[in-house]
Amino acid sequence: MDEPSMPTPPAHSPGPPAPPIPLTELLASKDLGLRRIAGPADADLLWVHTSEMADPYPYLLGGELLLSAGVLLTDPDHYVARLVEAGAAALGFGVRPVHETVPEALIEACDRYGLPLLEVPPETPFTAIARAVWRLMAEARHRELRRVTRAQQALATAAARPDPVPAVLHQLAAQLSGRAVLLTGRGEEVHAAGRRPPPEAAAALARLARVVARERPGSPASATDTHAGTHLAAYALGGGEGLALALATRRREAGDHTVAGIAVVLLSLLAAPHQGADAADRSAALVRLLLGATPAEVAPLLGSPGPWTVIHARRSDGTTADALTAGALGASLGSALVDAGREGDDTIRVLLPSTAGEATREAVGGEAPARREVTPQPGGGEEPPTLPQAPAVTPQPGWTLGVSTPTPLAALDSADLRAARALAHAEATRAPLTVDTPVTGLAAMIPPAQAAAHARTLLAPLTPPLADTLRCWLSLHGSWDRTAVALAVHRNTVRQRIGRCAVLLGVDLNDMDVRTELWFALRQE
Repeated sequence: MDEPSMPTPPAHSPGPPAPPIPLTELLASKDLGLRRIAGPADADLLWVHTSEMADPYPYLLGGELLLSAGVLLTDPDHYVARLVEAGAAALGFGVRPVHETVPEALIEACDRYGLPLLEVPPETPFTAIARAVWRLMAEARHRELRRVTRAQQALATAAARPDPVPAVLHQLAAQLSGRAVLLTGRGEEVHAAGRRPPPEAAAALARLARVVARERPGSPASATDTHAGTHLAAYALGGGEGLALALATRRREAGDHTVAGIAVVLLSLLAAPHQGADAADRSAALVRLLLGATPAEVAPLLGSPGPWTVIHARRSDGTTADALTAGALGASLGSALVDAGREGDDTIRVLLPSTAGEATREAVGGEAPARREVTPQPGGGEEPPTLPQAPAVTPQPGWTLGVSTPTPLAALDSADLRAARALAHAEATRAPLTVDTPVTGLAAMIPPAQAAAHARTLLAPLTPPLADTLRCWLSLHGSWDRTAVALAVHRNTVRQRIGRCAVLLGVDLNDMDVRTELWFALRQE
Protein backbone atom coordinates (compact mmCIF):
# COMPACT_ATOMS: atom_id res chain seq x y z
CA MET A 1 0.00 0.00 0.00
CA ASP A 2 1.20 3.50 -0.79
CA GLU A 3 1.66 5.78 2.17
CA PRO A 4 -0.24 9.09 2.10
CA SER A 5 1.90 12.09 1.26
CA MET A 6 0.19 14.36 3.77
CA PRO A 7 0.04 13.87 7.54
CA THR A 8 -3.15 12.23 8.73
CA PRO A 9 -5.33 14.20 11.19
CA PRO A 10 -6.15 12.62 14.54
CA ALA A 11 -8.49 9.66 14.14
CA HIS A 12 -11.22 11.26 16.27
CA SER A 13 -11.42 14.36 14.09
CA PRO A 14 -14.76 14.59 12.28
CA GLY A 15 -14.72 16.06 8.78
CA PRO A 16 -16.77 19.11 7.87
CA PRO A 17 -20.12 18.76 6.04
CA ALA A 18 -18.48 20.06 2.85
CA PRO A 19 -15.76 18.75 0.54
CA PRO A 20 -12.18 19.96 1.14
CA ILE A 21 -10.89 22.95 -0.81
CA PRO A 22 -7.65 22.63 -2.78
CA LEU A 23 -5.12 25.22 -1.70
CA THR A 24 -4.66 26.21 -5.34
CA GLU A 25 -8.28 27.45 -5.50
CA LEU A 26 -7.71 29.77 -2.55
CA LEU A 27 -4.49 31.06 -4.05
CA ALA A 28 -6.38 31.78 -7.27
CA SER A 29 -8.49 34.40 -5.44
CA LYS A 30 -6.59 37.46 -6.66
CA ASP A 31 -8.42 39.87 -4.35
CA LEU A 32 -6.78 38.21 -1.32
CA GLY A 33 -3.22 38.69 -2.57
CA LEU A 34 -2.00 35.43 -1.02
CA ARG A 35 1.38 34.10 -2.12
CA ARG A 36 2.85 30.64 -1.47
CA ILE A 37 6.48 31.06 -0.44
CA ALA A 38 7.37 27.62 0.95
CA GLY A 39 6.19 24.02 1.06
CA PRO A 40 4.28 21.98 -1.54
CA ALA A 41 1.46 23.39 -3.65
CA ASP A 42 -0.91 20.47 -3.08
CA ALA A 43 -2.99 20.63 0.07
CA ASP A 44 -6.68 20.25 0.97
CA LEU A 45 -8.22 22.71 3.38
CA LEU A 46 -10.93 21.54 5.76
CA TRP A 47 -11.06 24.48 8.16
CA VAL A 48 -9.72 27.95 8.83
CA HIS A 49 -8.41 28.74 12.31
CA THR A 50 -6.64 31.78 13.76
CA SER A 51 -4.26 31.38 16.70
CA GLU A 52 -1.40 33.37 18.22
CA MET A 53 -0.47 30.67 20.71
CA ALA A 54 3.12 29.48 20.87
CA ASP A 55 1.85 25.89 20.50
CA PRO A 56 -1.69 25.60 19.04
CA TYR A 57 -1.43 21.79 18.74
CA PRO A 58 -4.06 20.98 21.44
CA TYR A 59 -6.65 23.10 19.64
CA LEU A 60 -6.28 21.75 16.10
CA LEU A 61 -8.43 19.03 14.52
CA GLY A 62 -6.34 18.50 11.38
CA GLY A 63 -6.71 19.89 7.90
CA GLU A 64 -6.70 23.54 8.99
CA LEU A 65 -5.34 26.59 7.29
CA LEU A 66 -3.84 28.16 10.40
CA LEU A 67 -3.58 31.94 10.30
CA SER A 68 -1.06 33.70 12.55
CA ALA A 69 0.88 36.97 12.77
CA GLY A 70 3.66 35.28 14.78
CA VAL A 71 3.07 37.25 17.99
CA LEU A 72 4.58 34.47 20.16
CA LEU A 73 6.78 32.87 17.51
CA THR A 74 10.16 32.16 19.08
CA ASP A 75 11.19 28.74 17.73
CA PRO A 76 9.99 28.35 14.09
CA ASP A 77 11.34 24.79 13.79
CA HIS A 78 9.45 23.52 16.85
CA TYR A 79 6.36 25.52 15.87
CA VAL A 80 6.15 23.99 12.36
CA ALA A 81 6.92 20.50 13.67
CA ARG A 82 3.98 20.73 16.07
CA LEU A 83 1.65 21.97 13.29
CA VAL A 84 2.61 19.07 11.07
CA GLU A 85 2.14 16.66 13.96
CA ALA A 86 -1.37 18.07 14.53
CA GLY A 87 -2.22 17.56 10.84
CA ALA A 88 -2.48 21.21 9.81
CA ALA A 89 -2.89 21.60 6.06
CA ALA A 90 -1.16 24.97 5.60
CA LEU A 91 0.10 28.03 7.48
CA GLY A 92 -0.88 31.58 6.56
CA PHE A 93 1.54 34.15 8.02
CA GLY A 94 0.44 37.76 8.18
CA VAL A 95 3.14 40.43 7.86
CA ARG A 96 2.94 43.62 9.95
CA PRO A 97 2.54 44.86 12.51
CA VAL A 98 4.60 42.15 14.31
CA HIS A 99 6.92 41.09 11.48
CA GLU A 100 7.82 43.19 8.46
CA THR A 101 8.49 40.05 6.43
CA VAL A 102 8.05 36.35 6.91
CA PRO A 103 10.96 35.08 9.02
CA GLU A 104 13.54 33.20 6.99
CA ALA A 105 13.75 30.48 9.68
CA LEU A 106 10.00 29.87 9.30
CA ILE A 107 10.33 29.53 5.52
CA GLU A 108 13.14 27.00 5.90
CA ALA A 109 11.21 24.99 8.52
CA CYS A 110 8.09 24.79 6.28
CA ASP A 111 10.20 23.59 3.37
CA ARG A 112 11.88 21.04 5.59
CA TYR A 113 8.63 19.62 7.03
CA GLY A 114 6.59 19.93 3.82
CA LEU A 115 4.03 22.41 5.17
CA PRO A 116 2.66 24.97 2.67
CA LEU A 117 3.39 28.53 3.84
CA LEU A 118 1.35 31.49 2.57
CA GLU A 119 2.30 35.13 2.90
CA VAL A 120 -0.72 37.24 3.86
CA PRO A 121 -0.34 40.91 2.84
CA PRO A 122 -1.12 43.62 5.43
CA GLU A 123 -4.27 44.76 3.61
CA THR A 124 -5.90 41.31 3.77
CA PRO A 125 -7.81 40.62 7.03
CA PHE A 126 -7.80 37.08 8.31
CA THR A 127 -11.60 37.15 8.32
CA ALA A 128 -11.56 37.79 4.57
CA ILE A 129 -9.53 34.61 4.09
CA ALA A 130 -11.96 32.63 6.27
CA ARG A 131 -14.92 34.02 4.34
CA ALA A 132 -13.30 33.08 1.02
CA VAL A 133 -12.69 29.50 2.22
CA TRP A 134 -16.31 29.10 3.38
CA ARG A 135 -17.55 30.48 0.05
CA LEU A 136 -15.37 28.03 -1.87
CA MET A 137 -16.64 25.20 0.34
CA ALA A 138 -20.27 26.14 -0.34
CA GLU A 139 -19.60 26.22 -4.08
CA ALA A 140 -17.85 22.86 -3.91
CA ARG A 141 -20.73 21.42 -1.92
CA HIS A 142 -23.22 22.61 -4.53
CA ARG A 143 -21.11 21.10 -7.31
CA GLU A 144 -20.93 17.82 -5.43
CA LEU A 145 -24.70 17.73 -4.88
CA ARG A 146 -25.37 18.47 -8.54
CA ARG A 147 -22.93 15.76 -9.59
CA VAL A 148 -24.44 13.20 -7.22
CA THR A 149 -27.95 14.07 -8.40
CA ARG A 150 -26.99 13.63 -12.04
CA ALA A 151 -25.22 10.37 -11.25
CA GLN A 152 -28.21 9.08 -9.30
CA GLN A 153 -30.54 9.80 -12.21
CA ALA A 154 -28.16 8.17 -14.69
CA LEU A 155 -27.73 5.06 -12.54
CA ALA A 156 -31.49 4.74 -11.96
CA THR A 157 -32.06 4.97 -15.71
CA ALA A 158 -29.44 2.30 -16.30
CA ALA A 159 -31.09 0.03 -13.71
CA ALA A 160 -34.33 0.18 -15.73
CA ARG A 161 -32.65 -1.14 -18.89
CA PRO A 162 -33.14 -4.72 -20.13
CA ASP A 163 -29.57 -5.56 -19.03
CA PRO A 164 -29.56 -3.65 -15.73
CA VAL A 165 -26.42 -5.03 -14.07
CA PRO A 166 -24.01 -4.36 -16.98
CA ALA A 167 -25.76 -1.04 -17.65
CA VAL A 168 -25.29 0.15 -14.05
CA LEU A 169 -21.63 -0.87 -14.11
CA HIS A 170 -21.01 0.95 -17.39
CA GLN A 171 -22.69 4.08 -16.05
CA LEU A 172 -20.77 3.89 -12.77
CA ALA A 173 -17.46 3.51 -14.62
CA ALA A 174 -18.34 6.55 -16.72
CA GLN A 175 -19.32 8.62 -13.68
CA LEU A 176 -16.10 7.78 -11.82
CA SER A 177 -13.85 7.70 -14.90
CA GLY A 178 -12.51 4.34 -13.81
CA ARG A 179 -13.09 0.61 -13.70
CA ALA A 180 -16.20 -0.97 -12.12
CA VAL A 181 -16.26 -4.74 -11.60
CA LEU A 182 -18.75 -7.14 -10.07
CA LEU A 183 -16.76 -9.95 -8.42
CA THR A 184 -17.61 -13.12 -6.58
CA GLY A 185 -16.20 -13.89 -3.15
CA ARG A 186 -13.43 -15.88 -4.86
CA GLY A 187 -12.43 -12.92 -7.00
CA GLU A 188 -14.06 -14.22 -10.20
CA GLU A 189 -15.30 -11.50 -12.56
CA VAL A 190 -19.06 -11.53 -13.26
CA HIS A 191 -19.39 -8.23 -15.13
CA ALA A 192 -17.01 -5.35 -15.72
CA ALA A 193 -16.98 -1.93 -17.35
CA GLY A 194 -14.44 0.81 -17.92
CA ARG A 195 -10.77 0.82 -18.73
CA ARG A 196 -8.91 -2.15 -17.31
CA PRO A 197 -6.24 -1.20 -14.72
CA PRO A 198 -2.70 -2.62 -14.85
CA PRO A 199 -2.45 -6.34 -13.96
CA GLU A 200 -0.94 -5.63 -10.53
CA ALA A 201 -3.74 -3.21 -9.64
CA ALA A 202 -6.37 -5.64 -10.96
CA ALA A 203 -4.97 -8.38 -8.75
CA ALA A 204 -4.96 -6.06 -5.75
CA LEU A 205 -8.60 -5.16 -6.52
CA ALA A 206 -9.59 -8.84 -6.57
CA ARG A 207 -7.87 -9.34 -3.20
CA LEU A 208 -9.71 -6.34 -1.79
CA ALA A 209 -13.04 -7.75 -3.02
CA ARG A 210 -12.36 -11.00 -1.14
CA VAL A 211 -11.93 -8.98 2.04
CA VAL A 212 -15.48 -7.59 1.90
CA ALA A 213 -17.23 -10.60 0.34
CA ARG A 214 -19.61 -11.85 2.98
CA GLU A 215 -18.56 -15.46 2.94
CA ARG A 216 -17.37 -15.39 6.51
CA PRO A 217 -18.65 -13.64 9.66
CA GLY A 218 -17.21 -10.28 10.55
CA SER A 219 -16.30 -9.21 7.02
CA PRO A 220 -16.30 -5.41 6.61
CA ALA A 221 -18.89 -3.76 4.40
CA SER A 222 -16.26 -1.79 2.48
CA ALA A 223 -12.50 -1.44 2.14
CA THR A 224 -10.09 0.90 0.35
CA ASP A 225 -6.50 0.73 -0.78
CA THR A 226 -4.08 2.37 -3.21
CA HIS A 227 -1.72 0.62 -5.60
CA ALA A 228 0.83 2.46 -7.72
CA GLY A 229 -1.29 5.59 -7.80
CA THR A 230 -4.55 3.75 -8.49
CA HIS A 231 -7.29 4.20 -5.90
CA LEU A 232 -9.07 0.94 -5.09
CA ALA A 233 -12.36 0.41 -3.28
CA ALA A 234 -14.59 -2.62 -2.66
CA TYR A 235 -18.15 -2.80 -1.34
CA ALA A 236 -20.11 -5.86 -0.24
CA LEU A 237 -23.49 -6.23 -1.93
CA GLY A 238 -26.33 -6.87 0.49
CA GLY A 239 -28.02 -10.19 -0.20
CA GLY A 240 -25.72 -10.74 -3.13
CA GLU A 241 -24.46 -14.17 -1.99
CA GLY A 242 -20.83 -13.09 -1.65
CA LEU A 243 -20.81 -10.59 -4.52
CA ALA A 244 -18.77 -7.41 -4.23
CA LEU A 245 -18.51 -4.20 -6.23
CA ALA A 246 -14.89 -3.26 -6.88
CA LEU A 247 -13.73 0.13 -8.20
CA ALA A 248 -10.38 1.32 -9.54
CA THR A 249 -9.88 5.02 -10.31
CA ARG A 250 -6.89 7.20 -11.04
CA ARG A 251 -8.18 10.00 -8.84
CA ARG A 252 -10.76 10.58 -6.14
CA GLU A 253 -13.24 13.42 -6.28
CA ALA A 254 -15.87 14.78 -3.93
CA GLY A 255 -19.01 12.69 -4.17
CA ASP A 256 -17.30 9.50 -5.42
CA HIS A 257 -18.20 7.59 -2.26
CA THR A 258 -21.83 8.73 -2.44
CA VAL A 259 -22.12 7.75 -6.11
CA ALA A 260 -20.60 4.36 -5.33
CA GLY A 261 -23.06 3.94 -2.47
CA ILE A 262 -26.00 4.52 -4.83
CA ALA A 263 -24.62 1.89 -7.19
CA VAL A 264 -24.17 -0.56 -4.30
CA VAL A 265 -27.86 -0.23 -3.37
CA LEU A 266 -29.01 -0.72 -6.97
CA LEU A 267 -26.70 -3.66 -7.63
CA SER A 268 -27.70 -5.30 -4.35
CA LEU A 269 -31.32 -5.24 -5.49
CA LEU A 270 -30.51 -6.35 -9.03
CA ALA A 271 -28.06 -9.10 -8.09
CA ALA A 272 -30.45 -10.58 -5.52
CA PRO A 273 -33.89 -10.10 -7.10
CA HIS A 274 -35.36 -13.00 -5.15
CA GLN A 275 -34.91 -11.52 -1.69
CA GLY A 276 -38.65 -10.95 -1.28
CA ALA A 277 -39.42 -14.66 -1.73
CA ASP A 278 -38.82 -17.25 0.90
CA ALA A 279 -35.65 -18.97 -0.25
CA ALA A 280 -36.00 -21.65 2.44
CA ASP A 281 -39.41 -22.67 1.09
CA ARG A 282 -38.08 -22.84 -2.47
CA SER A 283 -35.24 -25.04 -1.28
CA ALA A 284 -37.68 -27.27 0.57
CA ALA A 285 -39.84 -27.56 -2.55
CA LEU A 286 -36.84 -28.68 -4.60
CA VAL A 287 -35.83 -31.27 -2.03
CA ARG A 288 -39.35 -32.69 -1.83
CA LEU A 289 -39.57 -32.94 -5.63
CA LEU A 290 -36.27 -34.81 -5.74
CA LEU A 291 -37.55 -37.15 -3.02
CA GLY A 292 -40.70 -38.04 -4.96
CA ALA A 293 -43.33 -35.42 -4.03
CA THR A 294 -45.79 -34.33 -6.72
CA PRO A 295 -45.90 -30.75 -8.08
CA ALA A 296 -49.28 -30.24 -6.43
CA GLU A 297 -47.79 -31.09 -3.03
CA VAL A 298 -44.91 -28.62 -3.26
CA ALA A 299 -46.72 -25.77 -5.05
CA PRO A 300 -47.89 -24.07 -1.80
CA LEU A 301 -44.23 -23.73 -0.78
CA LEU A 302 -43.67 -21.61 -3.89
CA GLY A 303 -46.19 -18.99 -2.83
CA SER A 304 -49.31 -20.20 -4.65
CA PRO A 305 -51.08 -23.49 -5.27
CA GLY A 306 -51.90 -22.32 -8.81
CA PRO A 307 -52.92 -21.91 -11.51
CA TRP A 308 -49.57 -20.88 -13.00
CA THR A 309 -48.58 -18.85 -16.02
CA VAL A 310 -45.50 -19.79 -18.03
CA ILE A 311 -43.57 -16.98 -19.72
CA HIS A 312 -40.91 -17.44 -22.39
CA ALA A 313 -38.62 -14.49 -23.08
CA ARG A 314 -35.73 -13.64 -25.36
CA ARG A 315 -33.70 -10.48 -25.76
CA SER A 316 -35.04 -8.33 -28.59
CA ASP A 317 -31.54 -7.61 -29.89
CA GLY A 318 -30.72 -11.30 -30.20
CA THR A 319 -28.07 -11.35 -27.47
CA THR A 320 -27.98 -13.99 -24.75
CA ALA A 321 -28.99 -12.89 -21.25
CA ASP A 322 -26.90 -13.97 -18.27
CA ALA A 323 -28.28 -15.25 -14.99
CA LEU A 324 -28.33 -11.84 -13.29
CA THR A 325 -30.19 -10.23 -16.19
CA ALA A 326 -32.65 -13.12 -16.24
CA GLY A 327 -33.19 -12.71 -12.51
CA ALA A 328 -33.85 -9.00 -12.98
CA LEU A 329 -36.47 -9.84 -15.61
CA GLY A 330 -38.13 -12.25 -13.20
CA ALA A 331 -38.16 -9.56 -10.52
CA SER A 332 -39.79 -7.11 -12.96
CA LEU A 333 -42.46 -9.69 -13.76
CA GLY A 334 -43.01 -10.43 -10.07
CA SER A 335 -41.59 -13.93 -9.77
CA ALA A 336 -38.50 -15.49 -8.23
CA LEU A 337 -38.93 -18.70 -10.26
CA VAL A 338 -36.67 -18.15 -13.25
CA ASP A 339 -34.86 -20.56 -15.56
CA ALA A 340 -31.93 -18.58 -16.94
CA GLY A 341 -31.66 -20.70 -20.05
CA ARG A 342 -30.28 -24.04 -21.09
CA GLU A 343 -27.19 -24.89 -23.08
CA GLY A 344 -27.81 -24.00 -26.70
CA ASP A 345 -31.08 -22.19 -25.89
CA ASP A 346 -31.21 -18.49 -25.09
CA THR A 347 -34.85 -18.59 -23.96
CA ILE A 348 -35.58 -17.40 -20.42
CA ARG A 349 -38.47 -19.17 -18.68
CA VAL A 350 -40.42 -17.60 -15.84
CA LEU A 351 -43.08 -19.36 -13.77
CA LEU A 352 -45.61 -16.83 -12.52
CA PRO A 353 -48.28 -17.68 -9.93
CA SER A 354 -51.80 -16.45 -10.65
CA THR A 355 -53.88 -14.66 -8.06
CA ALA A 356 -57.38 -15.80 -8.93
CA GLY A 357 -59.32 -16.84 -5.85
CA GLU A 358 -61.91 -19.39 -6.84
CA ALA A 359 -60.18 -20.24 -10.10
CA THR A 360 -57.06 -21.06 -8.15
CA ARG A 361 -58.84 -23.58 -5.99
CA GLU A 362 -60.34 -25.26 -9.05
CA ALA A 363 -56.97 -25.48 -10.78
CA VAL A 364 -55.46 -27.21 -7.77
CA GLY A 365 -58.24 -29.78 -8.03
CA GLY A 366 -57.05 -30.53 -11.52
CA GLU A 367 -59.99 -29.15 -13.51
CA ALA A 368 -59.35 -27.49 -16.85
CA PRO A 369 -59.65 -23.71 -16.46
CA ALA A 370 -61.99 -23.39 -19.43
CA ARG A 371 -64.41 -26.02 -18.16
CA ARG A 372 -66.26 -24.15 -15.44
CA GLU A 373 -69.77 -25.31 -14.75
CA VAL A 374 -72.44 -23.15 -16.40
CA THR A 375 -75.09 -21.81 -14.02
CA PRO A 376 -78.66 -21.22 -15.30
CA GLN A 377 -79.81 -17.61 -15.00
CA PRO A 378 -83.31 -16.20 -14.67
CA GLY A 379 -84.95 -15.81 -18.06
CA GLY A 380 -83.24 -18.86 -19.54
CA GLY A 381 -79.81 -17.33 -19.92
CA GLU A 382 -76.58 -18.81 -18.69
CA GLU A 383 -73.71 -17.35 -16.76
CA PRO A 384 -70.66 -17.32 -19.02
CA PRO A 385 -67.70 -19.39 -17.85
CA THR A 386 -65.30 -17.57 -15.54
CA LEU A 387 -61.71 -18.24 -16.50
CA PRO A 388 -58.66 -17.85 -14.31
CA GLN A 389 -57.25 -14.40 -14.73
CA ALA A 390 -53.68 -14.21 -15.93
CA PRO A 391 -51.32 -12.02 -13.93
CA ALA A 392 -50.90 -8.56 -15.38
CA VAL A 393 -47.94 -9.26 -17.64
CA THR A 394 -46.78 -6.10 -19.41
CA PRO A 395 -44.17 -5.66 -22.14
CA GLN A 396 -40.63 -5.37 -20.83
CA PRO A 397 -38.23 -2.99 -22.62
CA GLY A 398 -35.64 -4.92 -24.59
CA TRP A 399 -37.48 -8.24 -24.32
CA THR A 400 -39.90 -10.26 -26.46
CA LEU A 401 -42.35 -12.28 -24.36
CA GLY A 402 -44.65 -15.22 -25.00
CA VAL A 403 -47.21 -15.89 -22.26
CA SER A 404 -49.39 -18.94 -21.66
CA THR A 405 -52.85 -18.90 -20.15
CA PRO A 406 -53.13 -19.76 -16.42
CA THR A 407 -52.72 -23.51 -16.16
CA PRO A 408 -53.08 -26.09 -13.38
CA LEU A 409 -49.95 -27.80 -12.16
CA ALA A 410 -50.75 -31.05 -13.96
CA ALA A 411 -50.64 -29.28 -17.32
CA LEU A 412 -47.56 -27.08 -16.96
CA ASP A 413 -45.77 -28.97 -19.73
CA SER A 414 -48.60 -27.98 -22.08
CA ALA A 415 -48.40 -24.38 -20.86
CA ASP A 416 -44.66 -24.40 -21.53
CA LEU A 417 -45.33 -25.46 -25.11
CA ARG A 418 -48.00 -22.77 -25.57
CA ALA A 419 -45.69 -20.11 -24.18
CA ALA A 420 -43.00 -21.18 -26.66
CA ARG A 421 -45.52 -20.88 -29.50
CA ALA A 422 -46.61 -17.47 -28.25
CA LEU A 423 -42.99 -16.32 -28.20
CA ALA A 424 -42.45 -17.53 -31.75
CA HIS A 425 -45.61 -15.69 -32.82
CA ALA A 426 -44.41 -12.49 -31.08
CA GLU A 427 -41.03 -12.65 -32.81
CA ALA A 428 -42.63 -13.32 -36.19
CA THR A 429 -45.00 -10.36 -35.85
CA ARG A 430 -42.39 -8.17 -34.12
CA ALA A 431 -44.69 -7.70 -31.16
CA PRO A 432 -43.15 -7.19 -27.69
CA LEU A 433 -45.73 -9.48 -26.06
CA THR A 434 -48.05 -12.24 -27.24
CA VAL A 435 -50.47 -14.01 -24.88
CA ASP A 436 -51.76 -17.47 -25.74
CA THR A 437 -55.55 -17.18 -25.88
CA PRO A 438 -57.63 -19.77 -24.01
CA VAL A 439 -60.21 -21.94 -25.71
CA THR A 440 -63.48 -20.00 -25.39
CA GLY A 441 -66.76 -19.52 -27.21
CA LEU A 442 -68.26 -22.39 -29.19
CA ALA A 443 -65.07 -24.46 -28.96
CA ALA A 444 -65.26 -24.39 -25.16
CA MET A 445 -68.71 -25.98 -25.21
CA ILE A 446 -67.41 -29.24 -26.69
CA PRO A 447 -66.33 -31.76 -24.05
CA PRO A 448 -62.51 -31.83 -23.98
CA ALA A 449 -62.31 -35.60 -24.32
CA GLN A 450 -64.40 -35.62 -27.49
CA ALA A 451 -62.50 -32.63 -28.94
CA ALA A 452 -59.15 -34.29 -28.24
CA ALA A 453 -60.27 -37.59 -29.81
CA HIS A 454 -61.46 -35.79 -32.94
CA ALA A 455 -58.18 -33.85 -33.16
CA ARG A 456 -56.08 -37.01 -32.86
CA THR A 457 -58.03 -38.69 -35.66
CA LEU A 458 -57.95 -35.65 -37.95
CA LEU A 459 -54.27 -34.91 -37.48
CA ALA A 460 -53.02 -38.50 -37.35
CA PRO A 461 -51.32 -38.33 -40.78
CA LEU A 462 -49.11 -35.43 -39.74
CA THR A 463 -45.73 -35.74 -38.07
CA PRO A 464 -45.03 -33.38 -35.14
CA PRO A 465 -42.88 -30.99 -37.26
CA LEU A 466 -45.61 -30.80 -39.89
CA ALA A 467 -48.30 -30.19 -37.24
CA ASP A 468 -46.20 -27.43 -35.65
CA THR A 469 -45.65 -25.79 -39.03
CA LEU A 470 -49.36 -25.96 -39.88
CA ARG A 471 -50.32 -24.52 -36.50
CA CYS A 472 -47.87 -21.64 -36.83
CA TRP A 473 -48.89 -20.96 -40.44
CA LEU A 474 -52.59 -20.81 -39.54
CA SER A 475 -51.93 -18.59 -36.49
CA LEU A 476 -50.13 -16.13 -38.78
CA HIS A 477 -52.98 -16.10 -41.32
CA GLY A 478 -51.07 -18.04 -43.93
CA SER A 479 -48.06 -15.72 -44.09
CA TRP A 480 -45.07 -17.59 -45.52
CA ASP A 481 -42.49 -15.02 -44.41
CA ARG A 482 -43.72 -14.64 -40.83
CA THR A 483 -44.01 -18.39 -40.41
CA ALA A 484 -40.44 -18.78 -41.63
CA VAL A 485 -39.28 -16.22 -39.07
CA ALA A 486 -41.23 -17.87 -36.25
CA LEU A 487 -39.87 -21.33 -37.06
CA ALA A 488 -36.37 -20.12 -38.02
CA VAL A 489 -36.51 -21.88 -41.39
CA HIS A 490 -36.48 -20.76 -45.03
CA ARG A 491 -39.81 -19.68 -46.53
CA ASN A 492 -39.49 -22.40 -49.18
CA THR A 493 -39.30 -24.95 -46.38
CA VAL A 494 -42.58 -23.60 -45.04
CA ARG A 495 -44.20 -23.90 -48.50
CA GLN A 496 -42.99 -27.48 -48.83
CA ARG A 497 -44.29 -28.47 -45.40
CA ILE A 498 -47.69 -26.85 -45.90
CA GLY A 499 -48.00 -28.52 -49.29
CA ARG A 500 -47.14 -31.84 -47.69
CA CYS A 501 -49.81 -31.25 -45.00
CA ALA A 502 -52.45 -30.63 -47.68
CA VAL A 503 -51.50 -33.87 -49.46
CA LEU A 504 -51.46 -36.01 -46.30
CA LEU A 505 -54.74 -34.59 -45.02
CA GLY A 506 -56.37 -34.62 -48.44
CA VAL A 507 -57.81 -31.12 -48.03
CA ASP A 508 -57.70 -27.72 -49.69
CA LEU A 509 -55.95 -25.37 -47.27
CA ASN A 510 -57.33 -22.36 -49.14
CA ASP A 511 -60.81 -23.30 -47.91
CA MET A 512 -61.73 -21.29 -44.81
CA ASP A 513 -63.91 -24.10 -43.41
CA VAL A 514 -60.95 -26.48 -43.67
CA ARG A 515 -58.65 -24.00 -41.99
CA THR A 516 -61.17 -23.45 -39.20
CA GLU A 517 -61.56 -27.16 -38.47
CA LEU A 518 -57.83 -27.74 -38.54
CA TRP A 519 -57.23 -24.76 -36.24
CA PHE A 520 -59.79 -26.13 -33.80
CA ALA A 521 -58.05 -29.51 -33.84
CA LEU A 522 -54.58 -28.07 -33.47
CA ARG A 523 -55.73 -26.01 -30.48
CA GLN A 524 -56.55 -29.20 -28.61
CA GLU A 525 -52.90 -30.24 -28.47
